[in-house]
Amino acid sequence: MNYFTTSTARAIPIVPVSAGVLKTWLAKQPAAIKHWVATTGFAAKPDMHTVVGDGKGGVRMIIAGVDANPHIWSLASLPMLIPAGTYKIDGKFTDAQLADMALGFALGQYQFGLYKKIERKKLTLALPKSVDVAAITRKLDAIVLTRDLINIAPQDMRPQELAKAAQELAKRSGAKFSQIVGDDLLTQNYPAIHAVGRAGPDAPRLIRLQWGNPKHKRVALVGKGVTFDTGGLDLKPLAAMRLMKKDMGGAAMVLGLTQLIIAEKLPIHLDVLIPAVENAVDGNAFRPSDILQTRKGLTIEIGSTDAEGRLILADALYEADQAKPDLIIDVATLTGAARTALGTELPALYSNVAKTGFDIVEAGLAIRDPMWQMPLWQGYAKYVNSQVADITNSPNYAFAGSITAALFLERFVNPKTDWVHIDSYAWNAEMQPGRPVGGEALCLRALFNYLVARYAK
Repeated sequence: MNYFTTSTARAIPIVPVSAGVLKTWLAKQPAAIKHWVATTGFAAKPDMHTVVGDGKGGVRMIIAGVDANPHIWSLASLPMLIPAGTYKIDGKFTDAQLADMALGFALGQYQFGLYKKIERKKLTLALPKSVDVAAITRKLDAIVLTRDLINIAPQDMRPQELAKAAQELAKRSGAKFSQIVGDDLLTQNYPAIHAVGRAGPDAPRLIRLQWGNPKHKRVALVGKGVTFDTGGLDLKPLAAMRLMKKDMGGAAMVLGLTQLIIAEKLPIHLDVLIPAVENAVDGNAFRPSDILQTRKGLTIEIGSTDAEGRLILADALYEADQAKPDLIIDVATLTGAARTALGTELPALYSNVAKTGFDIVEAGLAIRDPMWQMPLWQGYAKYVNSQVADITNSPNYAFAGSITAALFLERFVNPKTDWVHIDSYAWNAEMQPGRPVGGEALCLRALFNYLVARYAK
């Protein structure tokens, strides 16, 4: 779908106006516009708009209420509310502001239509040639890829389909793709991934993408790829299970970010690892009280089969760390505790290098892609220990579940490695402009901006 054009001929103006300048703006308008604004009660509040007719059955302009400082979501509510046509943003804005509003305008048209026919109206936004339309489109495509992968029904997004999505990404972007499947995980020493996924109807696997110049700094991205999580033998109730198709949200976000990094040709040597499993119930499912081996050699006591994400990440993180990367970032839909602490819109970020975490959070807040840095509090590390194994995946401690999960993962990363763990919901729980209920690429833009600042500038 073509969202943008550089031709402003016959484009209908969208006029962003904030409440603070509405009176000043109206003073310069003709009487008909003043009367229309008064009649419709338009107060220029964010996400408020009014359609001004041209007297001939067409649209003369759209007046859109926005914040004093326009941002990505300023115009995101409009696409579902205004008539089809070609529009342009009217006013004095920087190219960066126009690019942000344009991205939000395009995301406001997102609808997942794989299983349901959707009538899409044709909406195009005209932008001046000084705005990098191609760059906006690359970000849009990365976000759409992430959303689509999460939204696909679980019968169509098993480990093999997740691997296929990664392989297709590698093919179109020039990355190297490989995977280790089924019992080969045992022969090549990825026992935790195998144990979690062996009961699934589709073989567990470790998916890997590699791209870039080996002379550049190495960056590893690790994404949790549990394509469906029943909870295993510690079975989830319906209310907790019904959204578990999104438990591969970390993997989806990592693939979207990978696509954007490659498209933008960031000067890094990229290593992407996705452990992909279905946590299912069968006769060979791993059990509470089992002791699992890991690639690192640490043993794990299974306190709960529903704390499976950290198990597969353990093998993948240790493998990623062996190449001594400059930075490791893992993304996972890991704990309900993170949602209790921060809600659904704020991913929890942990970092063993405080400045790295701070800089990533700042990169996100600057563009309305927020995260919040949480403490990697070593005082709770004792709860990760086990009496019968090296560590446990389910501490006998009723508090700080997101922190203890991060401390568990920390055991599989060299203390000298710059490592970031992000615990994300990967889902819009309620409709907001440009963000329909469903899969979401939370923190994708923030991480990309941080990587650009760290490696490209």
